[in-house]
Amino acid sequence: MGNLFSRTSSGLVITIHSKGKWNQHWQSHLASNKLMVIDFSSSNCGPCRFIKPEINAMAARYTEIEFVKIDVDKLMEVAEKWDVEVVPTFVLVKRGKEVGRVVGADKKELEETIQQQQQHQQRY
Repeated sequence: MGNLFSRTSSGLVITIHSKGKWNQHWQSHLASNKLMVIDFSSSNCGPCRFIKPEINAMAARYTEIEFVKIDVDKLMEVAEKWDVEVVPTFVLVKRGKEVGRVVGADKKELEETIQQQQQHQQRY
């Protein structure tokens, strides 16, 4: 059956393949104070494949942030819970609450949203 929880080749983006692993990871997130960026994508989505190297680069640059990848075709329940209607969609989550969202493969907007959250976190 293969791994149900794996890291990409960069080793910095966690790819979750099962509902059980998502639930386990979510509980772990709730206990932490880290910002998490959830990348909702699909293997047959061109823009998702286009932005993947950029996501890996951001994960390498922002090591204090957790990057998680969810394939909406495999974990539709999770995508529905987060009201994902278009891929890619990036949901930024802190302490279990959505603090930002970027719809589409917009690297600049995603990076700006991440930086805003980092600045907000540093102030509080």
